[in-house]
Amino acid sequence: MDNPARCAIVRGMEHDSDIVIVGGGLNGPALALALAQSGFTVTVIDALSETVRKNAAFDGRAYALALSSMRLLRAIGIWDRVADHTQPMLEIKVSDGRAGEGPSPFFMHFDHAEIEEGPMGYMLEDRYLRRAFLEAMKAEPRITQLRDTVTAQQVDAQGATVTLASAKTLSARLLVGSDGRASGTAQRAGIRRTGWGYGQTALVAAIEHDLPHHGTAHQFFMPPGPLAILPLPGNVSSIVWSETDETAARFSALSDEDFMQVLRPRFGDFLGQIRLKGKRFSYPLTLTLANSFVAERLALIGDAAHGMHPIAGQGLNAGLRDVAALAQVLDEARHRGEDIAAPDVLARYQQWRRFDTATLAMVTDMTNKLFSNDNPLLRLGRDLGMGALNAIPKLRRGFIREAAGLTGDLPDLMKG
Repeated sequence: MDNPARCAIVRGMEHDSDIVIVGGGLNGPALALALAQSGFTVTVIDALSETVRKNAAFDGRAYALALSSMRLLRAIGIWDRVADHTQPMLEIKVSDGRAGEGPSPFFMHFDHAEIEEGPMGYMLEDRYLRRAFLEAMKAEPRITQLRDTVTAQQVDAQGATVTLASAKTLSARLLVGSDGRASGTAQRAGIRRTGWGYGQTALVAAIEHDLPHHGTAHQFFMPPGPLAILPLPGNVSSIVWSETDETAARFSALSDEDFMQVLRPRFGDFLGQIRLKGKRFSYPLTLTLANSFVAERLALIGDAAHGMHPIAGQGLNAGLRDVAALAQVLDEARHRGEDIAAPDVLARYQQWRRFDTATLAMVTDMTNKLFSNDNPLLRLGRDLGMGALNAIPKLRRGFIREAAGLTGDLPDLMKG
């Protein structure tokens, strides 16, 4: 049983809000909306202005949202705002090969028709999702948004206090870091990180093509790194192309026309003629895991807690699982009369999420290392392995459910 005196002291403190969330990207607003629905008051501190976030034009950046993530967005009132801009992912094809040679005859093919729940996921552009979060938070009276930067934080038995660049201070019962892989919230709490670079850079762009993609996502493994081709509405696909740092820097410096010349032999002609649509981006690829997801009166979510290789497109999905899990833990603690930031309460969140994310990070790391090479024995082994997995319906359905985010201990917000 919790100490009643401790609970009374915490409840008696006057705070600016129940929870302060540092970081206004995607996971922070999702958590704010989930908590507000449960009756918590939340302050979201975002360093970027609303104009910058809300007025983004098409740039090709998009997310592969697993079915479980879609359920969360639906539960917190976001899905209806973005559904018309989404592209269902109906099939996933995974193959191995070299640029210009086409894929190996051994591959994996996942079809959503093999499970009962519907599409495995949905593709959605970054600009629509960010705008929906901003509009939903503005309409929620329990959420306060501040355009500022945190410069200091401190915690004690009564709560957490942050100092902003504007010299304003805010107090809350709990502080949540959702401020990215270089999380200042984690650093100020003394939380260290484990990780390494891959020597790879992701080249990201949108591609127009003559033929329809039929809602099929492709993952083509090549020796330098994988090329993901992900369907967007219309005859447009988003690509995430991993190359060695040196090669990626060279390709990034090319003109758009020359960039397309090096992409075409890797992309292939299965979608007809292809053309660049919008801007190109590049991101260094690293693995980074916070050594703890919690500290005194503090919890980390999303990239502040874990950043992994985009090989399986699970970065945002893992962050949204954090959101759903933390929201559930805090809501259940409040209904039991507990201090929502007590060590044992936060330990439940860490126990729920840290093992899963560490396992996912390890799987993506091992998959990247297995496929991002040209060793003939490894190539033979992985091709035969993919062919064997594809031939076994039970294993194939297991992979489909994993891709849809339907495995493991799902938080209530993701159960549909």
